[in-house]
Amino acid sequence: MKDLNAPQESADKIPATLTRPGAARFWLAVLLTGIGAGIGAAVLTRLLQLVQHLVWPGPDLLDAAARAGAWRHFYVLLTAGLLTGAGQIVLRRLTSGNGIDITEAISRFAGRLPALRTLGSAVLSVVLVGMGASLGREGAPKQAGAVIANALSDRARLSDEQRKLLVACGAGAGMAAAYGVPLGGALFAVEVLRGVLALRLVLPALLASATATAVSWLVLPNAPTYLIPAYPTSPSVVLWALLAGPVAGLVSVGYVWLIAWADRNKPKGWRRLVAPILALGLLGIVSIEFPQLLGNGKDIAQLAFTNEVTPILLLTLLFLKPAATVMCLGSGVPGGLFTPTLALGALLGGVLGHAWGWLWPGVPPGLFAVVGAAAVLAAATHGPISAVLLTIELTGRDRSFILPLLLAVVTATVVARTLDRRSIYDARFTDKEVKNLQAARAPSPS
Repeated sequence: MKDLNAPQESADKIPATLTRPGAARFWLAVLLTGIGAGIGAAVLTRLLQLVQHLVWPGPDLLDAAARAGAWRHFYVLLTAGLLTGAGQIVLRRLTSGNGIDITEAISRFAGRLPALRTLGSAVLSVVLVGMGASLGREGAPKQAGAVIANALSDRARLSDEQRKLLVACGAGAGMAAAYGVPLGGALFAVEVLRGVLALRLVLPALLASATATAVSWLVLPNAPTYLIPAYPTSPSVVLWALLAGPVAGLVSVGYVWLIAWADRNKPKGWRRLVAPILALGLLGIVSIEFPQLLGNGKDIAQLAFTNEVTPILLLTLLFLKPAATVMCLGSGVPGGLFTPTLALGALLGGVLGHAWGWLWPGVPPGLFAVVGAAAVLAAATHGPISAVLLTIELTGRDRSFILPLLLAVVTATVVARTLDRRSIYDARFTDKEVKNLQAARAPSPS
């Protein structure tokens, strides 16, 4: 219980939304962060599309890669490996700083990020994902939004507490603009990056994400990322969700452990140049037979959501896709984890759904993939509320499968949080360090 006789927190430790003198500067910074994040997301998305069109000409990456010759797979990914090694060495020499991990920057350094290095990593990331690296594209717009927020914090002379919130809002706004998910992006910023759901934190995040999304829609299409039918809920799906949720939680914990291992074993010294060449070269060879391994996983998730993947291929990719992501991450390739994690959940849900269909037929397998994607995403990020909203916004569907979605998300998250404190975004830390980071993320009492 809060001691009412204890001295109250000083004004500079309370978020600016609660203090009269700093409120105007803070809200102006939030608005400008949203505008900047929207522009940054649009530019980076267009850059990714340009690279992908030049390297894999076709309507989408999967279709183009499936039609491409074996040599194209090898030399494109080998070139991506060379770019990774050279780019990482240049970025490390370009500037010193606390690193470019947004979660760590918010928790340990009050959101301070080295601008040039972070933006350089963002550009390198979208180029590599466009070439076929098995990582997410959301990392780049998140980094751009965070850098803009950090710069505006300096100009507005915000306190460290205000800066942490604004940088989280900027990162969430970048993600919201890239995917067209204003609600999900805002909740992701608060629930996952700040680790606390509170009204004084949610409102700035909503404004930043809404502004960024509106700006990006001037350039990017205002449409769901995944096109799926209106799947109906049934007793079969509800029961399956209760059973599959804990499985998704267990898989998510194993996935977090793999991410942690990859992060701990990133190459150092001269290996920074060699490791990505070997890893992406190997990915290029394997992708000749399995082109679904290339890119962030959006295409294979879309096919799983609409039941256009055979059970055998689903099962095969369930192991190969996360392995490709871990291999890329471990070799030093910069990129995000959001869409690869969602794709893992779609593959897991599809496999478990086909198995369930033998016991209780009649449910569209694609529905299992959608629910599985949300469950794994929630468990791996430790963000159940944002995962539900992101799934709804990404698919453009709301009530048709909300009950099994919620049941799977809750059970998966409970299992994951019980077994491991870490999410994919703080997997690099030990359990004790994560406990300290979670305490550091919490806003000052008000």
